[in-house]
Amino acid sequence: MSDPRRPALAAIEAARERLGAYMQATPLVPLGLELPGRRIFLKLETLSPIGAFKLRPALNALLSRERACLSGGIATVSSGNMAYGMAFAAHALGVKMAAYMYAGAPQAKIDGVRGLGGEVRFVGMDDWWRYITGDDRPQLAELFINPVTDQAVLNGNGTIGLEIVEALPHVDVVFTPYGGGSMTTGVASAVKALKPAAKVIAVEDESAAPVAAALAAGHIVDIETKPSFIKSIGGPSLVPQLWPVARDLIDGAQSVSLAQVTDAMRLLFSKTKVVAEGAGAASVAAALCSPHAKGNVVCVVSGGNIDADAYGTVLAGSIPRP
Repeated sequence: MSDPRRPALAAIEAARERLGAYMQATPLVPLGLELPGRRIFLKLETLSPIGAFKLRPALNALLSRERACLSGGIATVSSGNMAYGMAFAAHALGVKMAAYMYAGAPQAKIDGVRGLGGEVRFVGMDDWWRYITGDDRPQLAELFINPVTDQAVLNGNGTIGLEIVEALPHVDVVFTPYGGGSMTTGVASAVKALKPAAKVIAVEDESAAPVAAALAAGHIVDIETKPSFIKSIGGPSLVPQLWPVARDLIDGAQSVSLAQVTDAMRLLFSKTKVVAEGAGAASVAAALCSPHAKGNVVCVVSGGNIDADAYGTVLAGSIPRP
């Protein structure tokens, strides 16, 4: 399988055409804070039919393939939202699906997969990461779709960037949560194709910030991670096949603390009544503290699928346990 490429604008536009029958564009709304030198806008992927942006890449990955390729079913590996997106897409197309997840994945996402008829197969974190990076892959009959390096996944994620520029032609900076990097790569490809001067900043949880480490070192490095309630961003390293593409598109990285993320979650609820999971609110946390946040700033609020107990802890003023 070939390494992923920077998504072309034509491929992203084609992806949007495919997705049109299944989902509408998500809204871009002002946060409404009076801040010097910046206006912050929220790209609310929380209002996707599955409550997260992953429906876009999942649908495009399936709709881009010949139906015969899907006849044996499909499988993916995910911390939660990609599994949920794939379950939705597979259910819509009448295809069997399975997701490889780790036992600590949010229960809301596990339940979402199962509720749509998907099968959840639990694996250890080491195996899960090897499946993500391509160092290993499960032995199965289904078509395996990598949630980070599959080209159709990247093209589907690019539709977020198209919608941002169309809604806010004078966008200056976009903050995107960075997990495997597929969303950041897709969004940045579209934004920079249409607005070359706009900056795209990768956002990480400081408990696991491999992008900042790689930028500082000039190459991918393995890092020590700390337990965190945020499950969808960060990791012990970067996906090597995608990093060269992502590195050439991003303009920097911003790490945020768990306290900053939970503050942003509470702000989103109190100010806009938006429920965001930790990864989704990380972009807002970054926009509030980053020196890159100047002019018209867009935060991709990537998802809102958080377990009720954890969210209650946040609203009560505390940081959930991992």
